[in-house]
Amino acid sequence: MAFLSTQPYKGTRDFYPDDLQIRDWIFSKMREVCASFGYREYDAPMLEPFELYAAKSGEEIVNQQLYWMMDKGDRKMAVRPEMTPSMARMVAGKIHELPKPVRWFSIPNLWRYERPQRGRLREHWQLNVDVLGADPLYADAELLTLAFSMIRKFGGEAHVSIRVNNRRLMDELFGKRMGLSAENTLKVTKAIDARPKIGEEKYAAALSEAGVTDAQRKDLESFFSSSLEKVATDFPCAGSEELVKLFRLLEESGIAASGSEAKVVFDPTIMRGLDYYTGTVFEMFDTSPENNRAMFGGGRYDNLVGLFGKDKLSGVGFGMGDVTLRDFLETHSLLPKMPGTVDVFVSLPKEESRGQAERIARDLREAGLRVITPLEVGGFGTQLKQAVKHGARHAVLFGDAEFAEGKVLIKNLALNSQETVAFGEIVEKIRG
Repeated sequence: MAFLSTQPYKGTRDFYPDDLQIRDWIFSKMREVCASFGYREYDAPMLEPFELYAAKSGEEIVNQQLYWMMDKGDRKMAVRPEMTPSMARMVAGKIHELPKPVRWFSIPNLWRYERPQRGRLREHWQLNVDVLGADPLYADAELLTLAFSMIRKFGGEAHVSIRVNNRRLMDELFGKRMGLSAENTLKVTKAIDARPKIGEEKYAAALSEAGVTDAQRKDLESFFSSSLEKVATDFPCAGSEELVKLFRLLEESGIAASGSEAKVVFDPTIMRGLDYYTGTVFEMFDTSPENNRAMFGGGRYDNLVGLFGKDKLSGVGFGMGDVTLRDFLETHSLLPKMPGTVDVFVSLPKEESRGQAERIARDLREAGLRVITPLEVGGFGTQLKQAVKHGARHAVLFGDAEFAEGKVLIKNLALNSQETVAFGEIVEKIRG
């Protein structure tokens, strides 16, 4: 008989209790930072109509990465590859009831048919943070400040760089200065975004296919190495003006945006591949040579809510995946030693002592302690080993002589010490 495989589906992970404890710790930090900025958590269905993503998620996601199915009602459904379209749908559904600006976050489970590799799986969890309905640049500045505060919460601020660009600026360059059509502008944008992955040869071929001449490509490389000051002078437009103001706002928000220790820098090669971005775009990079890569990013999407009706609402958001974040934390040794999940192990050496053992366990739980019992009668040595294996801090042990006197042995497993305590004093002794 052939046995079933114990391996999970390719590109997914099993979360054993120790792994889940780390994931929960990461999520708790995310929630803490978002709440400190006044953001509220929401959720949405994992299944959405296929059209929701076909409208704005981008050709690569829809044609190559989307998990989809036909339901029993002959409706084409998709497993969510990202959260922003669902969030926009929800906001549009109650646009006149929600207080503005809308400040929301979520940590959804997402799916994309990717080629699994370091930092990229087919299933992952992702922190999504969005603000809609505010002054666009003020909202951009707050979101970037929140993103940096998030990394600082994990102790990683010394190892990151936030690289910022503006799609309006790039549209000015590609459209008015280079004369590219909207279709070719999108092709160039995607080629620049994919350049680190596809290599220089394929990158040059993609630019050529989009109508970029050799001379224009040289000008483009010169533009990519320009400072924000030079770009603002040479390319006066809405996009460059927004960038200058944004960096001023970021300095006021306490993020060093200039000088040798700048954490936020202008980078005209940052594009973001999704079609719905319209203004500020950014990515946060790990600056370590061992993990030098984009960790997460986001940007402004002023037209997304308008897909669901005549009402429009400007928005900006970012997504931080748990896979790349954990790689970052492990690279920089920022994961703490996780605390034990058991405070007390109450032994059961004899069937006759179960009633007293259960009363002790109940009192300890009512005092807020995490207590386990062995669920079977066993010898002293065997049950002590079980307590250690479960990571308990204390063990309550029954000896015949002590039990007859209404007492137990409390063993501090961390200090390898023990003392005799009366039944009525156990809780107080363990709680300290």
